[in-house]
Amino acid sequence: MPSNTHLLLLTTLLSLPSETLAATIHRCEAADGRITFTTMSCKAGEHLSLQEVRPFMPGNVVAVMPEASARETSGTNTKRREPTVVGQFEDKCGNLINARQRREAIINQRVVTGMTQQDVESALGKPDKISIRNSAMSYRYDLKRGRSAHVEFDEKGCVKGKAKSQTAKSPR
Repeated sequence: MPSNTHLLLLTTLLSLPSETLAATIHRCEAADGRITFTTMSCKAGEHLSLQEVRPFMPGNVVAVMPEASARETSGTNTKRREPTVVGQFEDKCGNLINARQRREAIINQRVVTGMTQQDVESALGKPDKISIRNSAMSYRYDLKRGRSAHVEFDEKGCVKGKAKSQTAKSPR
């Protein structure tokens, strides 16, 4: 069982006002805008301001940190600029079609100039016959009714064609 002095000390500590538990820290702002909070002093050339910090107490509605003061910018007008694209993905077929057009062609089982061999196989499946002549490849898809479709690829493995608008529908 605790002694009376322990109970007295505990009651005294709990009844202390929260202001006595507050601490003051240094807010150091460098010339480049970096902000450091420390209990030590600021570096040379940094702007010092004191911040009072109170620990959170249950039932307390006072904010732990004071609100930051709004300050004006130093007369410079900042304009919104569009981001600059430094690098852009380029596929081996020269970006003749974008990702959306490629995805729609595969879903609709169409072959569009600028698609790769993998794209054609995703759209139409494995070919029935593959022919290779002078580093150019050709896929042939046969139908049961005697019809067939030919897809020709160049030396890079891209669908040959004059313009990206030329399409061939799936024979299936």
